[in-house]
Amino acid sequence: MDRAVEQIIDDYNKLTTFLDSDTNYKYKYDDDSEYDKNYYDYGITYDEFIYFMKEDLQKHITTEIIKAAWDRLGGDESRLEINSKKIKIPIQRSYVEKIENEEVKNYILKNISTYNYGLSVDRHVFIDGKFIFGVECKAYAENAMIKRILIDFHLLKTCYPKISCYLFQLESQLGGDYSKLPENPLGAKPTHSIMSYIEDVNLNIFTFLKGERNIGKPIHKYFKPLEEMNIEKAINLFMKDFSRYI
Repeated sequence: MDRAVEQIIDDYNKLTTFLDSDTNYKYKYDDDSEYDKNYYDYGITYDEFIYFMKEDLQKHITTEIIKAAWDRLGGDESRLEINSKKIKIPIQRSYVEKIENEEVKNYILKNISTYNYGLSVDRHVFIDGKFIFGVECKAYAENAMIKRILIDFHLLKTCYPKISCYLFQLESQLGGDYSKLPENPLGAKPTHSIMSYIEDVNLNIFTFLKGERNIGKPIHKYFKPLEEMNIEKAINLFMKDFSRYI
């Protein structure tokens, strides 16, 4: 097994064990991120803590897959940048021009350079400073979340129209065959219906764990294995995007 893939599986196994443990101790990733089992110190509930940890695990897995894909192509590490910094989405002048209240319209036009919205998805990937794809990372996704994810990518594409757009989820709650992990998912009827209204975003949805999410059987209590083959599929997915820059 490839060392990077082995490490990803090991991190997944360790964290699910950590979440199922009654012991209060700290968990560390290799990147020195540290998490304390005393979730109440964060001012959140136990369920919120579990969700936060699973989502952070997906972000970690995604980062390692990005690095592995670039490395396999022989890419220079110094050319690759991964971040989630806010990107300023400017106000559209055409919107301002349509504002009926003249006072409001004139005030905005006078200060238009200061009007923007700071937006990011979980992982922005750059090669030589060029934004090439973004990844939203979820512990699981349901169709209500798809709407926000699509809007975020739509706004990003107003500034970076050529970026590829991905949703990486540990489990799926979208319906259809996403949770069956086929080579080419047919998807779900509600998901496709929502996506049909945001035509400039081709959202690539990738699921890591087999079986539809069951609220009553969380993965830290009812373990689902993270398979080597599925990680390899995700690496190959990113390698296709990266291949244009080698």
